[in-house]
Amino acid sequence: MKHVFYKGKDVNKPTLLLLHGTGGNEQDLLPLGGRIDADASVLSVRGNVLENGMPRFFKRLAEGIFDEEDLIFRTKELNEFLDEAANEYGFDRDNVMAVGYSNGANIAASLLFHYQNALKGAILHHPMVPRRGVELPDLTGKHVFIAAGTNDPICPPSESTELQTFLEKANALVELHWENNGHQLTADEVEAASKWYSSLQLN
Repeated sequence: MKHVFYKGKDVNKPTLLLLHGTGGNEQDLLPLGGRIDADASVLSVRGNVLENGMPRFFKRLAEGIFDEEDLIFRTKELNEFLDEAANEYGFDRDNVMAVGYSNGANIAASLLFHYQNALKGAILHHPMVPRRGVELPDLTGKHVFIAAGTNDPICPPSESTELQTFLEKANALVELHWENNGHQLTADEVEAASKWYSSLQLN
Protein backbone atom coordinates (compact mmCIF):
# COMPACT_ATOMS: atom_id res chain seq x y z
CA MET A 1 0.00 0.00 0.00
CA LYS A 2 1.28 3.48 -0.83
CA HIS A 3 2.40 5.13 2.41
CA VAL A 4 4.89 7.28 4.27
CA PHE A 5 6.62 6.41 7.55
CA TYR A 6 8.36 8.80 9.91
CA LYS A 7 10.19 7.45 12.91
CA GLY A 8 9.34 9.38 16.05
CA LYS A 9 11.55 10.70 18.82
CA ASP A 10 10.08 8.21 21.29
CA VAL A 11 9.84 4.65 19.93
CA ASN A 12 8.04 3.51 23.09
CA LYS A 13 4.99 5.55 22.13
CA PRO A 14 2.29 4.06 19.91
CA THR A 15 2.86 4.27 16.18
CA LEU A 16 0.08 6.47 14.79
CA LEU A 17 -1.65 4.88 11.80
CA LEU A 18 -3.13 7.78 9.80
CA LEU A 19 -6.10 6.97 7.54
CA HIS A 20 -7.49 9.71 5.29
CA GLY A 21 -11.05 10.45 4.17
CA THR A 22 -12.42 9.97 0.64
CA GLY A 23 -10.31 11.83 -1.89
CA GLY A 24 -7.40 12.25 0.50
CA ASN A 25 -3.93 10.76 0.46
CA GLU A 26 -1.08 9.73 2.72
CA GLN A 27 -0.04 13.38 3.25
CA ASP A 28 -3.43 14.71 4.43
CA LEU A 29 -3.43 13.75 8.09
CA LEU A 30 0.26 14.29 8.89
CA PRO A 31 -0.50 17.61 10.64
CA LEU A 32 -3.22 15.82 12.62
CA GLY A 33 -0.73 13.17 13.74
CA GLY A 34 1.57 15.93 14.92
CA ARG A 35 -1.24 17.46 16.97
CA ILE A 36 -2.04 14.12 18.62
CA ASP A 37 1.56 13.22 19.49
CA ALA A 38 4.52 15.08 18.03
CA ASP A 39 6.99 12.50 19.40
CA ALA A 40 5.32 9.35 18.07
CA SER A 41 6.22 7.44 14.90
CA VAL A 42 3.73 7.91 12.08
CA LEU A 43 2.58 5.50 9.38
CA SER A 44 0.24 7.24 6.95
CA VAL A 45 -1.43 5.08 4.31
CA ARG A 46 -3.28 5.77 1.07
CA GLY A 47 -6.38 3.73 0.32
CA ASN A 48 -6.11 1.22 -2.56
CA VAL A 49 -9.58 1.86 -4.01
CA LEU A 50 -10.47 4.64 -6.45
CA GLU A 51 -13.97 6.11 -6.64
CA ASN A 52 -14.25 8.57 -9.53
CA GLY A 53 -10.51 9.09 -9.22
CA MET A 54 -10.66 9.66 -5.45
CA PRO A 55 -8.70 7.32 -3.15
CA ARG A 56 -10.70 5.36 -0.60
CA PHE A 57 -10.01 2.39 1.65
CA PHE A 58 -12.91 0.25 0.40
CA LYS A 59 -15.73 0.36 -2.14
CA ARG A 60 -19.25 1.52 -1.44
CA LEU A 61 -22.45 0.83 -3.30
CA ALA A 62 -23.89 4.30 -2.60
CA GLU A 63 -23.52 7.11 -0.07
CA GLY A 64 -23.52 5.43 3.34
CA ILE A 65 -23.91 1.91 1.89
CA PHE A 66 -20.71 -0.11 2.09
CA ASP A 67 -19.65 -2.92 -0.22
CA GLU A 68 -19.35 -5.40 2.64
CA GLU A 69 -17.40 -8.00 0.70
CA ASP A 70 -14.81 -5.42 -0.36
CA LEU A 71 -14.72 -3.97 3.16
CA ILE A 72 -13.80 -7.39 4.59
CA PHE A 73 -11.13 -7.91 1.91
CA ARG A 74 -9.61 -4.42 2.32
CA THR A 75 -9.61 -4.70 6.11
CA LYS A 76 -7.63 -7.93 5.83
CA GLU A 77 -5.31 -6.27 3.32
CA LEU A 78 -4.64 -3.35 5.69
CA ASN A 79 -4.10 -5.65 8.67
CA GLU A 80 -1.54 -7.68 6.69
CA PHE A 81 0.14 -4.47 5.51
CA LEU A 82 0.57 -3.43 9.15
CA ASP A 83 2.35 -6.73 9.82
CA GLU A 84 4.69 -6.09 6.89
CA ALA A 85 5.29 -2.45 7.81
CA ALA A 86 6.15 -3.37 11.42
CA ASN A 87 8.80 -5.77 10.10
CA GLU A 88 10.14 -3.26 7.59
CA TYR A 89 10.31 -0.23 9.90
CA GLY A 90 10.87 -1.99 13.21
CA PHE A 91 7.94 -0.60 15.17
CA ASP A 92 5.99 -2.57 17.79
CA ARG A 93 3.09 -4.24 15.94
CA ASP A 94 1.16 -4.49 19.23
CA ASN A 95 1.39 -0.74 19.83
CA VAL A 96 -0.47 0.85 16.92
CA MET A 97 -3.07 3.59 17.40
CA ALA A 98 -5.25 4.39 14.39
CA VAL A 99 -6.25 7.98 13.66
CA GLY A 100 -8.87 8.07 10.94
CA TYR A 101 -11.27 10.55 9.38
CA SER A 102 -14.53 9.56 7.64
CA ASN A 103 -13.69 6.67 5.27
CA GLY A 104 -10.38 6.22 7.11
CA ALA A 105 -12.23 6.08 10.43
CA ASN A 106 -14.52 3.43 8.97
CA ILE A 107 -11.66 1.13 7.95
CA ALA A 108 -10.07 1.66 11.38
CA ALA A 109 -13.35 0.68 13.05
CA SER A 110 -13.46 -2.35 10.74
CA LEU A 111 -10.01 -3.40 11.98
CA LEU A 112 -11.40 -3.37 15.53
CA PHE A 113 -14.50 -5.31 14.43
CA HIS A 114 -12.51 -8.05 12.68
CA TYR A 115 -9.12 -8.40 14.37
CA GLN A 116 -8.61 -8.50 18.12
CA ASN A 117 -4.95 -7.47 17.99
CA ALA A 118 -4.88 -5.18 14.95
CA LEU A 119 -4.89 -1.99 17.02
CA LYS A 120 -4.14 -0.86 20.55
CA GLY A 121 -6.83 1.78 20.12
CA ALA A 122 -8.27 4.31 17.72
CA ILE A 123 -9.24 7.94 17.27
CA LEU A 124 -12.23 7.93 14.93
CA HIS A 125 -13.37 11.23 13.42
CA HIS A 126 -16.90 10.91 11.99
CA PRO A 127 -17.06 7.12 11.64
CA MET A 128 -20.00 4.91 10.75
CA VAL A 129 -20.76 1.36 11.89
CA PRO A 130 -18.68 -0.79 9.50
CA ARG A 131 -20.81 -3.94 9.79
CA ARG A 132 -23.88 -5.13 11.64
CA GLY A 133 -24.86 -8.63 12.70
CA VAL A 134 -21.31 -9.77 13.44
CA GLU A 135 -19.71 -10.80 16.70
CA LEU A 136 -16.81 -8.56 17.65
CA PRO A 137 -13.61 -9.90 19.21
CA ASP A 138 -12.90 -9.19 22.87
CA LEU A 139 -11.61 -5.61 22.89
CA THR A 140 -10.72 -5.46 26.56
CA GLY A 141 -8.03 -2.83 27.11
CA LYS A 142 -8.65 -1.09 23.76
CA HIS A 143 -9.16 2.69 23.98
CA VAL A 144 -11.38 4.37 21.39
CA PHE A 145 -12.23 8.05 20.90
CA ILE A 146 -15.14 8.90 18.61
CA ALA A 147 -15.64 12.48 17.39
CA ALA A 148 -19.06 13.12 15.90
CA GLY A 149 -21.12 16.04 14.62
CA THR A 150 -24.68 16.60 15.78
CA ASN A 151 -25.55 17.94 12.30
CA ASP A 152 -23.50 15.51 10.25
CA PRO A 153 -25.46 14.77 7.03
CA ILE A 154 -23.20 11.83 6.06
CA CYS A 155 -22.83 10.19 9.45
CA PRO A 156 -26.03 10.66 11.51
CA PRO A 157 -25.64 10.86 15.32
CA SER A 158 -27.32 7.47 15.65
CA GLU A 159 -24.37 5.88 13.80
CA SER A 160 -21.95 7.23 16.38
CA THR A 161 -23.96 6.10 19.38
CA GLU A 162 -24.55 2.67 17.82
CA LEU A 163 -20.83 2.27 17.13
CA GLN A 164 -20.08 3.22 20.73
CA THR A 165 -22.56 0.57 21.93
CA PHE A 166 -21.05 -2.17 19.76
CA LEU A 167 -17.52 -1.37 20.91
CA GLU A 168 -18.47 -1.13 24.58
CA LYS A 169 -20.29 -4.47 24.41
CA ALA A 170 -16.97 -5.91 23.20
CA ASN A 171 -15.34 -4.39 26.34
CA ALA A 172 -13.59 -1.47 24.65
CA LEU A 173 -13.21 1.78 26.60
CA VAL A 174 -14.98 4.40 24.48
CA GLU A 175 -15.28 8.17 24.74
CA LEU A 176 -17.80 9.85 22.44
CA HIS A 177 -17.18 13.55 21.80
CA TRP A 178 -19.85 15.73 20.18
CA GLU A 179 -19.40 18.88 18.14
CA ASN A 180 -22.32 21.04 17.01
CA ASN A 181 -21.12 20.73 13.43
CA GLY A 182 -21.43 18.66 10.27
CA HIS A 183 -19.01 16.18 8.71
CA GLN A 184 -15.96 18.48 8.66
CA LEU A 185 -12.91 17.79 10.78
CA THR A 186 -12.78 20.67 13.27
CA ALA A 187 -9.90 22.09 15.32
CA ASP A 188 -11.97 21.65 18.48
CA GLU A 189 -12.47 17.92 18.00
CA VAL A 190 -8.78 17.45 17.17
CA GLU A 191 -7.93 19.26 20.40
CA ALA A 192 -10.37 17.04 22.32
CA ALA A 193 -8.80 13.93 20.76
CA SER A 194 -5.33 15.16 21.68
CA LYS A 195 -6.34 15.72 25.31
CA TRP A 196 -7.98 12.28 25.45
CA TYR A 197 -4.87 10.64 24.00
CA SER A 198 -2.60 12.45 26.46
CA SER A 199 -4.74 11.25 29.37
CA LEU A 200 -4.14 7.60 28.45
CA GLN A 201 -0.43 7.69 29.34
CA LEU A 202 0.33 5.01 26.77
CA ASN A 203 4.12 5.24 26.93
